[in-house]
Amino acid sequence: MSESSWSVDGQRGEAMLRVHFTGSDLANVRLARRPDPLWEIVCSLCRLQTREGALAFGPWRRMVGGRVRQGRAARDVASALSSLVPRAAYFPDFLTPPLEGGTHGLRTGIDRVLATPRRRLRRELSLLSATGGRPWAGAELARGEVTALAALGANLRTYHREFMAPVWNRVDAATATDRAWRTRALADGGTRALLDSLRPMAVWEPPVLTVDYPVERDLFLEGRGLLLVPSYFCWRRPITLADSDLRPVLIYPVDKAPSPPAASPTSLTRLLGPTRAALLHETAALTCATTSELAGAAGVSVPSASQQLAVLREGGLIASHRDGKRVLHAATPLGRRLLGDG
Repeated sequence: MSESSWSVDGQRGEAMLRVHFTGSDLANVRLARRPDPLWEIVCSLCRLQTREGALAFGPWRRMVGGRVRQGRAARDVASALSSLVPRAAYFPDFLTPPLEGGTHGLRTGIDRVLATPRRRLRRELSLLSATGGRPWAGAELARGEVTALAALGANLRTYHREFMAPVWNRVDAATATDRAWRTRALADGGTRALLDSLRPMAVWEPPVLTVDYPVERDLFLEGRGLLLVPSYFCWRRPITLADSDLRPVLIYPVDKAPSPPAASPTSLTRLLGPTRAALLHETAALTCATTSELAGAAGVSVPSASQQLAVLREGGLIASHRDGKRVLHAATPLGRRLLGDG
């Protein structure tokens, strides 16, 4: 049972989530390799029920609204799933099953959702109802009836196809860029630097990671470690599962950079050339590097590298992130595909 929309939609307050680490937990902090489609579905359902994040999510909301108006099937799917993830309320943890190996695809994730034991379905849907939610197909789903489970699986697949797939490249690019920055922090300073990189949305004061939260809560990892999952549709603050007995995860929002403009023939011509090609190659090879590091690797001056990196960034082939006095650069999925590495 997740406290998602409380965490995502609630106003900033004085309550805190405190995640308590042991030495074993610090040795078992992991970073998901890619966005989790089910967490993105759940978080996006919260985004549909609020106007927050107009710049980041406004175009997506308009796209969804257009599809909902055009077809009853899309409207029914959005309504059914929203009843399981109501705004500012509790939603069931079974909608976001554990990620094996730090990630899973949509098909595997949905299979895990549909394999939820009936006892757990009853318990979590009862809690949802107790907090004011009116789950779609509540009684049938709580009993684990085959038709209700099949309908849930179909709704998740349809929702992803209609509302998530059109923007998945953007989701993938934003989370890949974030992962590159976090990986750089880990390489430079270890797990403690990785956790410290979550500021200001989370504050690392060993051995506790503190997160602004809608309710007072302490999560004791007790040697189980913590999986960090970057999310595009998560908003403003990290979220976690409500059931402390489940494998600990922390879903956190990534920067929502605006989509790059469509490349024109002129801009594509500008991207061709030995210096930019070398910089793009080194950006991909170094995972996340400073302007000076890339200039040295490509054998060009820092001002020249800065200028050429700006062109690559305008073309959507790299993403840049300011970290104090330095700027870090990472190749986007589009840039990696151009290099034949995507």
